[in-house]
Formats: sequence, C-alpha cells, structure tokens
Amino acid sequence: MATAMLLPAGLAAQTARPVVAPGNPILADGRTYSTDPAPLVDGDRLWIWAGRDEAPPGVNDFIMNEWQALATRDPASGHWTHYPAIARPEAVFAWAMPGRAYAGQVVKGRDGRFYLYAPVETRDAALRDRFAIGVAVADRMPGPWRDAHPTGPIVSQGLPVPNAIQNIDPTVLVDDDGRVFLYWGTFGQLRGIELAADMVTPIGSPVAVSSLTGFFEAPWLMKRRGTYYLLYAANNAGPGSPCTPTLYHACIAYGSAPTPLGPWTYRGVVLRPVSSTTSHAGAVAFKGRWYLTYHTADAVGGGHFRRSVAIDRMTWDDSVIPAAIRPVRPTRRPLPPPRPTRNVAGGAAPHASNEPVPVRYWLRALNDGIVRAAPLPPDLWGSAAADGAPRHWIEYRWPRVVTLNGSRIRFWADRPAGAVDGVAPPAAWHLEYWRDGWHRITAALPAARAGEWESVRFAPVTTRCLRAVLVASGSAGRHAGLAVEEWEVLAPRAAPPPPPVGDSPACG
Repeated sequence: MATAMLLPAGLAAQTARPVVAPGNPILADGRTYSTDPAPLVDGDRLWIWAGRDEAPPGVNDFIMNEWQALATRDPASGHWTHYPAIARPEAVFAWAMPGRAYAGQVVKGRDGRFYLYAPVETRDAALRDRFAIGVAVADRMPGPWRDAHPTGPIVSQGLPVPNAIQNIDPTVLVDDDGRVFLYWGTFGQLRGIELAADMVTPIGSPVAVSSLTGFFEAPWLMKRRGTYYLLYAANNAGPGSPCTPTLYHACIAYGSAPTPLGPWTYRGVVLRPVSSTTSHAGAVAFKGRWYLTYHTADAVGGGHFRRSVAIDRMTWDDSVIPAAIRPVRPTRRPLPPPRPTRNVAGGAAPHASNEPVPVRYWLRALNDGIVRAAPLPPDLWGSAAADGAPRHWIEYRWPRVVTLNGSRIRFWADRPAGAVDGVAPPAAWHLEYWRDGWHRITAALPAARAGEWESVRFAPVTTRCLRAVLVASGSAGRHAGLAVEEWEVLAPRAAPPPPPVGDSPACG
C-alpha cells in the first residue's frame, strides 16, 4: 500500500507507489525514467538507487535533477515499490548546484546507517571542472538525507590531491573487516582510495588504475569469495572488438584483483551494448542469487537520454580461478505481437562500400527500425568526409529471394546540400537490384533531404540484393560525408516482420 513520507524543506514531496513489472525495464510506461542503477541489499529487501532522466524528446543532454529508488522482496515476482524524488543535490549539499544528479551509490555503514556517495556540481568556481563527490547519510534508505561532510565534497579537482579529471561515478565497498574503499572516474581515468571508518576521510593518496581494457566510466566495486571484482563501462570500439563496434556505445566489462586496491586484471565482457549509448551497471547477491542491474532505452518514449533501469540474473563460472562472470543476456517484458508490415529490411543483412564503417557510426542502424528526433552517430550509417570518396553504396542482402516495389530512406546531415565538408545530403542517388548483375531501377526519385522520409515506388522486382547508390556533394576533389538513419524496403503486401539474420551471401 502506498505511504506518504515527510521530507525536510528543499526536497520534493514524494509518495511511494507499487509497481508491477512483468519484465524489463522495471519502469516502462514512460512516465518516469530511471538510470544509473546501484543495487543494495538491506535485510529481506533489494533496493536499487537510481537517477532520473528528464530530458525532453530530441534533447541530447543529461537533464537529471533528482534521485529515486526501487525496492522489492523478490525480483522474479515483478512487484516493486517506487520511491520517487528521494533527494536533490542542492537540498542535501549546501555547497552543490542544482541539477546534474549523476550516478551515485548507497552503502550501509558499520554503524547501521546508509551512506550516499553522490557526484554533483560544486559551487566552487575556481575549479576547471566543478564535478565533485559528496557524502550524505540517512537512517533509512528513503531518507531524509543530510550531508555527512558539511564542509564540502570529499573528492574534487582539489581533493584529496589536485587532479585534472572529471570526478564522477563513485562506487564504494565496505569490506568484511570494516575497511572502506572508494573508486570513481570517467573518460578513461579511474582512481581508487581507502576511506577511514568515518566513511568520509580519505586515507593516503589515490591510486590510478590503467590495466582495465577499454575503461571509460561507471566503475562498480564488489567482492565474492575473497576476490575483488570491478565492473565498468568500456568502449574499446572496432569491428573486431569483443566490447562494441561503435565508439559511442559501451559494454560492461570487468576485472578482478586480490586486494581492494589492485592490481587489477581485465577478465572480459559481462554485458554487450544495450539500446542506450551509455551503459551503467551494478551487481549484488540477494537471497543466494546474483543480479545485474543496468539501464536501457527500452521504455515507452525512451532514448539515450531517457533511460530505464533493468535487472537480470548474473551467474558465475567457478571452474576457473578466479571465478568468471558469465555473459548476461538482457531480457525484456513481453511485447505485443508486431503488426504486419510491408517493410522487409529487418530480414536482411546490411552492408556498405566503406566496411569496416568508421567507428563513430553503426551499420546495423540502417534497419534497426528506430528513428530518433535527434540521432547520435551510432544511430546512423555514415561515411567520413575525410575519405574523399565521391560515391558510396549501402546494400541489403536477404537469405532468399524477395519481391520489392518500394523504398523509404531517411538521410541525415549537419551541412546543407552542396557542402564539401561535414555530412550533407547526397547530390544524387538511385537504387539498383541484383539479377545476374546490377540493374538500375528506373523510377522518379525525390531530391535527397535530411530528416525526411524519401519515398519511391517502382515496378515489382524479384531479387536477393538491393543497393542505394549515393553520390556525395562536393567539387574539386573535396566531398562531404554521407549518412543514413534508416532505410526501409517495401514488399507489395504486408506480412509479419521477417526475423533478423546474421549475414547473407553476397550478390555478384
């Protein structure tokens, strides 16, 4: 039953509400987005501390003004309690600016109280980067929260030693012997330090960790059977990367160490890239099982800046030493049956003339069925202006012959038509199909515009491969890049969507 809770002045009023989640994400209806999950076990309840995304559609920025929490006694039941608006940075820390309630973590101290380690922006204008880590304390997980170190943050560009990094994404472990360890970092910079028993005072100088392959941000420190593990968001990108093919996306990788401060050894990938470009995970043992929490863009109206918390089982391989974390397969709540469609692009393997595609783009974005108000580079196939190529093609290959009579393509650009740099709409384009050679489809084509669906109808053709040939704008050897957000290919009649394929043989 929902219960009202009183909070001190400056904090938003909140009412806990029951949530039934028959799968992921937990909050899925688009009313409230949740992100950067940090799980915590307290007695017979599993808590997830989370941020809240509030970016309007089409705004590519982290609009995050407050923290919230979810709680359950059984993740498999799908029954959760949602605690919205638990705390805001400026209401908890007098030295903090409003907003930027980034990824924090709550741990339970040896004194039985809860400690929140939160990255916020300090009012200290002398710092080049104002992000700092503060510590708040509460007697109960939902609060009220108060500053545990009112004199200011415990980590900033001036504390505990001067640094030039962005100090966010704290993770804390209270070890079995009561010692406390803090890690934090982003943009490839990872730091760790011990804290005193008071939970706020750093001991010694931070250690810099550089041995974890692809580290980008979002560390998560944990311990199992005497071995220390660190989950983190990695983005070592490339066509052969075990992490991610695209620069903007991240996977969740992990390392292990014999002590809380290392040395750390890279061990592998736990979670491949999800539907949001960022990835942020936390793991915890609860009632004899391990769970991985993370966020995706899978809620109604979700996106890269409108993320939602998910949870799945995480298992271990104890046949090796140290024990390995098995890869986690993300799950989703049941979805309604897909509607019949004429678009058969989803059943084809995409290819392009510029493979391997530049790592800022993603070839699979061509037929992922997603169109965003403000796409990021991995939402596109693209070519780089620097390659100087005046002509490119993109291609679909089906595993069997299909009949087609239409196409819809959506170009993307950040420069006007005719530009010689950046990304511009193609100066010309046409379609070709394969039948013992490539044949041009004779149909009237609309001019290529960015951000619009360009549709074309043509006499039915039977083929296994279709190409869109794109001529880059430019002159005198200088040509703009090209980009396509989505390319649909239409059959004469609607049918259930074809299943996706890994790849199909080339034509020609």
